[in-house]
Formats: sequence, structure tokens, C-alpha cells
Amino acid sequence: MIELLQITADPAFARRCAALPGLRLFVDLERHGKAERQAGRNSFISTHTLADVAAVRAAAPCAPLMVRLNPLHAGTAAEIDAALAQGADRLMLPMFDGAEAVATFCALVAGRVPVTALLETRGALETVARWAGTPGLDEIYVGLNDLHLSLGLRFMFEPLALGLLDRVAAVARAHGRRLGFGGIARVEEGLLSGRDVLAEHLRLGSQAVILSRTFQRSDAPEPFEAAVAALRAAESELAQRSAAEVEADRLRIAAQIRAIAERLPASASAPAAPAQPAGGGRA
Repeated sequence: MIELLQITADPAFARRCAALPGLRLFVDLERHGKAERQAGRNSFISTHTLADVAAVRAAAPCAPLMVRLNPLHAGTAAEIDAALAQGADRLMLPMFDGAEAVATFCALVAGRVPVTALLETRGALETVARWAGTPGLDEIYVGLNDLHLSLGLRFMFEPLALGLLDRVAAVARAHGRRLGFGGIARVEEGLLSGRDVLAEHLRLGSQAVILSRTFQRSDAPEPFEAAVAALRAAESELAQRSAAEVEADRLRIAAQIRAIAERLPASASAPAAPAQPAGGGRA
């Protein structure tokens, strides 16, 4: 069962999430540079606070609770201690470029809780094999929104079509790290449907995915719990595919991603996209 990550600071909603199997609660304290990176985009900018960490923990005392902190900076040690004091049982490091930041962050956490490294920059992608084995690191989570901007791509799922996540998945497996990536819409919604995103998670051996804001839409045709149940049903169905069916889906989804990307405007400021890697690249 893939762990579903729900970003929330609402204690009542956290209790609903905690009643479902395989849900991880996620409070987001990242602020530094986020508004500038996401300017002009319909992206989630969190207003969560330390008090929200405590409130969510109190509302769902037994649920897994991850807190995303700011990128590594002079105040990181204090942020780590504060988040742990409020009940976080996993911490996420965002916006790093290489092994030194991951090693420093894990050393500051000092084994008190598992660490998730959020791979969302070109530098982090290019150096993943150098930091994936860092002691204290438990999970590599690929943040496709910022990563595709860092790579100069048009559509957040293009790294899938380029085979870049295949490379990250291989590194994660080699080091015994959990893997997660991106966000997922309701099963039949999204530019790339939730079902197709889920198919790629299963193909790559992913163990975690963030539920998109579509799961909490006020005008949705079904409540949150029913939408999660539909996702779980699709997960069970997709897990029964043969190897040939998985490969056929990979090719179809990659072609669909490329077609979507061609309809979107090019990034105005990001560097050129990486070439598909020779030998191990996927279409």
C-alpha cells in the first residue's frame, strides 16, 4: 500500500485522515524563497505554523506526522528542535543542491526521527548517488513541481517521460531508501490522470505520494474518504498488471506527458532541460 501524504493544519480534517489506513499527515513550515519560486503559478504556499504542528499532533496522536522545514540555514537546528518538541515524527529537508546539506541536516536531527530529503533541484538530482546513503536519511521524495522548473521543463511530470525518476528509483533501491514523488489528483482528474500517475508510482516502486488539493475540493462529486477509497481500488487493480501491461502503460503515459508538455508555454527563466541519459533512459 502506497502511503498517502495529506498536507493539512486542520485538526478536524487530520482526525478524518488518521481514521484511514496508510495516511501520513504533513504540516508545511517552509517559507524561505518559496513565494519567489512559485510566483505566478497556481501552487500551494503554506501558512502553517509551529502551533499547527502541535494542534495536528493532539488531534491525531497516533498518525504519522511529517513536518517540512525551511532549506538549510543558520536557524535550522532550532527549527528541528522546535518541530520535534511539537510532535513531529519525521522531518523533511527541502531545496538543497548536494550531499553536504543532507549530511548537515541529518547530523542535526541526530537519529531522533527519520529524515525525508526533498529532491527538487538540478543539483540534488545530479548528485543523488552521492547523498542517498547518508546516515539518518530514510526517504527520497522527488518534488516534481520545483524540479521541473529547475530543469527548464514545461510540465511537472516530464521527468517521468525523460526517465529521470527511473534513475532516482534505482539509486533509492541501491541504498535501501524509501521513494516517493509528486502529487496525485483524484483517479479520473488532472492533466495527467490520477490513475496514470498511480500506475507510474507502482512501476517505480514508490512508497509515498502527496494528495493534491483536488481531494479537498468543496464542489467534488464525492467526499474525501470516497475519493481515497477510489484511489485504493485503482491501486489494487493496477498492481495486478502483467510486466507487458506495465511497459505498455509506461510508453502510453510517456507519450501523453510529452503531448501535454507541447501544449504548455516554455519556462521563461529556467535553464535548458537535460538530455535523456544514454543507456538507462526511458522514453
